[in-house]
Amino acid sequence: MSRFHENGRSTGLGRQAAGHATIDEGTVEWCYDVIGAVSRTFALTVEALEEPMAREVCVGYLVCRVADTVEDDPRVPPAEKAALLRTYDRVLAPGADTDIDEFGTQVEPWLPADPGPDWEVVAKAPRVLTALDGLGPAARARIVPPVREMVSGMATFVDRYADEPGLRIQTAAELEEYCQYVAGTVGTLVTSLVAAGADDRTTARLRETARSFGLLLQLVNVAKDAGGDYTEEDNVYLPAAWLEAADVTPAELGDPAAADRVAPVVERATAHAETYLDDAQAWLEAMPEDRGNRLAAWATPYLLAVGTIRELTRRPADAVREGDVKVERAEVVAVLSAFETGATAADLGDLRAKVREQPLQEY
Repeated sequence: MSRFHENGRSTGLGRQAAGHATIDEGTVEWCYDVIGAVSRTFALTVEALEEPMAREVCVGYLVCRVADTVEDDPRVPPAEKAALLRTYDRVLAPGADTDIDEFGTQVEPWLPADPGPDWEVVAKAPRVLTALDGLGPAARARIVPPVREMVSGMATFVDRYADEPGLRIQTAAELEEYCQYVAGTVGTLVTSLVAAGADDRTTARLRETARSFGLLLQLVNVAKDAGGDYTEEDNVYLPAAWLEAADVTPAELGDPAAADRVAPVVERATAHAETYLDDAQAWLEAMPEDRGNRLAAWATPYLLAVGTIRELTRRPADAVREGDVKVERAEVVAVLSAFETGATAADLGDLRAKVREQPLQEY
C-alpha cells in the first residue's frame, strides 16, 4: 500500500496534473512502496513532501538508484560495471538512440535470483523511466542532467580502479570529486526541483549551496560506514593518504580489533564533513516551500547528519567495530516532531546546536 493511502490521502498521480503527463496508479504505488525499502532517509524525505514535489523527488531518486546499485555491487566486474553505467547514461540522453531494453538485456546476467529491493529497482528500470516520462518534460529536464553527471562520474571511478578489488580513494581531493559525482549531483537535482518556481535571487542562493548539502550527507556516510563499505563492498572511501598518515592498512577497516587505530581516520573524515554544515544550513534557509516542498523533508536528514557527526565524534571506533554508526530511532522521531510542532527555518541554528550537543528528545 502506498504511503499516501496509508495516511488516508489519495496520491492523485494517476490523473493529469497541470504541466505533468499521466502516470498510472500502479506505477505510482510501486514507486512509493519501493523507496521505503531501499532508503530509510529518502523515504522520510518523500513522506514529508506534498504533491507534486513528492512524486518528482521519489522518481528522481529511483532513477539515481538504478546506477547506484550497479556501482555498489562487488559481484559485477569493473569492465561490465562501467559498460552498464554508460549504457544507462545513453538511455537517459535526450533523443536517446539506446533503448532501455538494451540496458535490461545487458544487466540481466547480474540480476540475483532473489533480487531484494535494490536490484528490484534495477530489474524494473523500464518502469522507473516510464514514471520519469510521466512527470512531464519540464520535470524530466530538471532531473536528467544531474543524474547523467552522476552516472558518468561513477563509470569514471570504476574505470580508474578497475585493477583494484574495489574503489580505493587516494586523496582528500579525490574524495571530494567522488562525493560530488554521487551526492553533490543529488543536491543539484533537488535544487532544480525546489527552485522551479523561485525568483532569481533565491535560485542563485540555492545553487550556490546545493553541492554542500549533498557532500555533507555523503561525507557523513563515508565516516560512519567505513567498516561496512570495506567488508560488504570492498570499497575504501577514506583516503589512502589519511590511512597512511595513521599507519593503518585498508584491511584494518574490516578488523574490529583494529578499531581504535582506525578511529583517528574516522574522526578526520567526520571533521571534514562538519565543514559543510554552514552552507548546507544556508541552503535550507533559502528554500521556498511551494509546489509541495516542505522544509521538514530536507531539514530532517540535515539534523540527523548533525546527530551522526555527534555520535562519530564520541565513538569513532564503532564505525569499524560495528560497521556503522547511527542515531537512535527516538531521536529520528524527535527531529520529525520538531517540524510537526512548528519549527521553521529560523529555528535551524538552535536545533543544530541542540542536536550537536546531545540527542534531541523534544523541541
